[in-house]
Amino acid sequence: MDEPSRAHATMLALARESRGLSQTSLAHVMTELAGETISQGYVSKAEAGKLAVDGERLALYARALGYPTGVLCVDAEMNGVGIGLVHHRKKASLGAKELRRIHAQLALARLQVRGLVEPQVRGEHRFEHIEVNDLNTPAEAAQILRKLWGLPAGPVTDLVGVVEDAGGMVLVRDLDAPDLDAVSQWDGQEAPLFLLGAHAPADRFRFSFAHEIGHVVMHAEPGVTALQERQADEFASEFLMPAADIAEELHGPLTLAGLLALKQRWGVSMAALARTALTLSQISEWQYRNLVIEMSTLGYRKQEPGELHREVPHVITDTAQRLVDQHGLNRAADQAGLLPQEYALLFPPDPDSAGGDAGSHDVD
Repeated sequence: MDEPSRAHATMLALARESRGLSQTSLAHVMTELAGETISQGYVSKAEAGKLAVDGERLALYARALGYPTGVLCVDAEMNGVGIGLVHHRKKASLGAKELRRIHAQLALARLQVRGLVEPQVRGEHRFEHIEVNDLNTPAEAAQILRKLWGLPAGPVTDLVGVVEDAGGMVLVRDLDAPDLDAVSQWDGQEAPLFLLGAHAPADRFRFSFAHEIGHVVMHAEPGVTALQERQADEFASEFLMPAADIAEELHGPLTLAGLLALKQRWGVSMAALARTALTLSQISEWQYRNLVIEMSTLGYRKQEPGELHREVPHVITDTAQRLVDQHGLNRAADQAGLLPQEYALLFPPDPDSAGGDAGSHDVD
């Protein structure tokens, strides 16, 4: 990555927020590194574009934030890596500060993908905007997308693989936010980017991922609303559990043992299956309530039995590893806009790929 001589104000703010730092805490870090006082006011003016950050101050900023200096000089909006239109699946308890951090991490992840993946690859995908209105429901949008992608009837056995085959960019990382499972971004042109939490149970991981797919194909306008969230949930349910395919399997009486078996087949939680059975009128409200009470009594609302296979992305990981193999870690990291140590952590070798070796990321 080329290194211009002056930081860009927007990127300074994004980089800081991606590290979860306030302006005051960043000023403290810079003060410690510089051995001289750096004020919160200085950071504020730098992020507002009211003063130039270059030379030694640029290097200090980069050290404090843990990014190469070149990253701080990128014009985020001009290069298509600003926060832009972002969707996320989160609990209401997630605070605004944490949400800003994760949105900033998504923006930096887009920059990393741009450095790793060729433009023609990012531009070739099979995602389309599907309008949802009074005549076209979220469930029908899911049916349209399944048909567009040529999915057979029945369960989606490898959702990550399906999205990558359709050209989607998928990253799985520790978001350090138990109240958020996934976040996504699509400008309607380049392939959408999905950033998924590494610690969600596999069944919740799949549903949250399908929820984000629903957002990017249905919602081209900004604004996270209760309606959009309901629509994305409806999309996810139909995408993972098409009513025409699953209805007979959910016909009552349903038992917990039956739900557990269906969980293994469909790759969704027992709770989601029970809710779908009710929605499709395969069980009564009374039967559904009894199932929910039984699962709650057994502690299934916190952790269900029947662990599912953990899906992992391969496309970006394999690309990142090939760059290391061909050019060395330092050059690969520079191309992604990361320091070598962080590159090795974020893009470990894929254990399922040929030649994947967890010990091969030595810093040059």
